[in-house]
Amino acid sequence: MTAVPTITTDLVVDLVVPGGPPLPVTSQFSYSTSDPFAVTLRFLVEGDQWVTWIFARELLEHGITSPLGEGDVQIWPGDRDGARCVFLHTRSPHGAATFMLPLTIIVEFLLNTFAAVPSGTESEFLDIDAEIAELRAG
Repeated sequence: MTAVPTITTDLVVDLVVPGGPPLPVTSQFSYSTSDPFAVTLRFLVEGDQWVTWIFARELLEHGITSPLGEGDVQIWPGDRDGARCVFLHTRSPHGAATFMLPLTIIVEFLLNTFAAVPSGTESEFLDIDAEIAELRAG
C-alpha cells in the first residue's frame, strides 16, 4: 500500500468565553496514515506555542451529528447565528476550554481523510511489526 502524505487543514476556531465574545484561535487539523484511527488538532497559543490534542477520527465523524465523548474530548453539533457549527470541549489537569468550529471545514477535512483511508480499512494501514519492534525497544 502507498503511504499518503499527511492531510492538514488550517482554520480559525472560536474559543467560547463565558460572558464575553468568542476569541479567534489559529488552529490546524491533521491526519496521517501512520496513525489511521486518530486526528490531531492543534491550537496556537501565546505567540508560537501549540497545544495538541489527539483523538479518534470516529469521535469527530460522529460528533458532528450527535453529542459524543465521555473523556477529555467531547464534541456535539450546534448552531451559531443560524449557521451550523460543531462544539468541541477539551479538558485536562491544566484546564478546560470549549471551541466553536465551522462545520463545512470539518466535513471537508473528514472527507479528505476518508478518501485517503476509507472507514473500516484503518487496520490495513498499520505496520504491526514496526509497532511491536518499537514497544520492545522502548
